[in-house]
Amino acid sequence: MYDDNNIFARILRGEIPCKKVYEDEHTLAFEDINPRTPVHTLVIPKGKYVSTNDFADKASDTEIAALMRAVKKVAALKGVDASGYRVIVNTGVEGGQEVPHLHFHVLGGRAVGPMTVLK
Repeated sequence: MYDDNNIFARILRGEIPCKKVYEDEHTLAFEDINPRTPVHTLVIPKGKYVSTNDFADKASDTEIAALMRAVKKVAALKGVDASGYRVIVNTGVEGGQEVPHLHFHVLGGRAVGPMTVLK
């Protein structure tokens, strides 16, 4: 179930400020407040989607395309589209999802190294 008081819902309503990178009808992208790389931008759908699963089940084809295009647009705006970047999407508790609103992390600006080793 979607929590209307999660931090990203509050950002979308303008209750909490963000450093906006990109916005269109279906998406918002903004800087992460705790960046892990020189480029660390979050891309979120404007719709009320909890996770990747929720989004895949309920989002329109237009919303899905807009989110993927927004990720590419952010990479270009942040200057990492040619050098390379990593996109991370955590889903659910065991997947490391901390905010119950679908969000993509766009990471770059330096070599991000190999994938995380699972224990």
